[in-house]
Amino acid sequence: MSDTLTADVIGRRVEVNGEHATVRFAGVVPPVAGPWLGVEWDNPERGKHDGSHEGTVYFKCRHPTGGSFIRPNKVNFGTDFLTAIKNRYVLEDGPEEDRKEQIVTIGNKPVETIGFDSIMKQQRPTDVLQTVKLLDLSSNQLIDENQLYLIAHLPRLEQLILSDTGISSLHFPDAGIGCKTSMFPSLKYLVVNDNQISQWSFFNELEKLPSLRALSCLRNPLTKEDKEAETARLLIIASIGQLKTLNKCEILPEERRRAELDYRKAFGNEWKQAGGHKDPEKNRLSEEFLTAHPRYQFLCLKYGAPEDWELKTQQPLMLKNQLLTLKIKYPHQLDQKVLEKQLPGSMTIQKVKGLLSRLLKVPVSDLLLSYESPKKPGREIELENDLKSLQFYSVENGDCLLVRW
Repeated sequence: MSDTLTADVIGRRVEVNGEHATVRFAGVVPPVAGPWLGVEWDNPERGKHDGSHEGTVYFKCRHPTGGSFIRPNKVNFGTDFLTAIKNRYVLEDGPEEDRKEQIVTIGNKPVETIGFDSIMKQQRPTDVLQTVKLLDLSSNQLIDENQLYLIAHLPRLEQLILSDTGISSLHFPDAGIGCKTSMFPSLKYLVVNDNQISQWSFFNELEKLPSLRALSCLRNPLTKEDKEAETARLLIIASIGQLKTLNKCEILPEERRRAELDYRKAFGNEWKQAGGHKDPEKNRLSEEFLTAHPRYQFLCLKYGAPEDWELKTQQPLMLKNQLLTLKIKYPHQLDQKVLEKQLPGSMTIQKVKGLLSRLLKVPVSDLLLSYESPKKPGREIELENDLKSLQFYSVENGDCLLVRW
């Protein structure tokens, strides 16, 4: 990249010598002359500071050593997939044959786009994108959730391959619990193999996709090839009601019934503790439970509420997605009383901050979270990534959240 900076670089994903980061600042940093980029590293150990220099705050990081200043010519912005596709067709010299398969190179992998009508040099690129049916974005580590939103409303996109992109979470903020998203309206087949998916909430979000019928999610932390693989498969099936194929294996009606009944039984005690009742009119379920188990109410309507005798059997260890009882302290606000809250282990740090923001009347952007455990006395662990869950940071029952602002 040249030394000329523009404001649109803020928020862009970049790569520097194999390490990935997000641009948080662009400009001059006196007294040193010339332009600089301020970046927040994915790996905070790679950084040197929190975005400050000689007493001036240029940007903020979630970790005190997560930031660095770098010259623009040392940064690789790569080519985002929308730009690559647009450039491909702006430079086109003539019409293409209908239905001809197109290949566009993005990073070190090609993107295959099938089903284009005749395309002329003069056509707008956004019109071209409306006909894309398949995108293969595998092995592009610069792709993040925000970039995926840019293609979320392509009306004909049916297949999306995101293998080996490092993706760990996905959110559809336009859809609440039990609702379908307007994003990816035609997406039928999603591939997320070889990624960092470690939260069950990922599959709860996929339930919001209106057309999803096939999913492949091999070799992720939650779906590793071991004795728990079958349990993971059943959990995914129970979480995504419209799914017909998982990891290239058809989901038969008998398997779906078994998966949904096991799920209903496994989380029955939590359901009761969270306000569940056999009479739907008397249900007073907590928001936390509904967030962690958005299909549970539907399963109770489909099969009936779980009976007491069904809930006496111990749950498998992997299914213990129980609510965590946590203390909440405020080290810098001694007049605030210590609270005790029950939060689902799958709850993201971002959602925890949202809950605390409403409770404390403090902006989410001002909140800093960490926790301490009786098992690790004297050690405080920062909850620095808003997209990770409490489970990801090994938060357990009886631990204490520390809130600062």
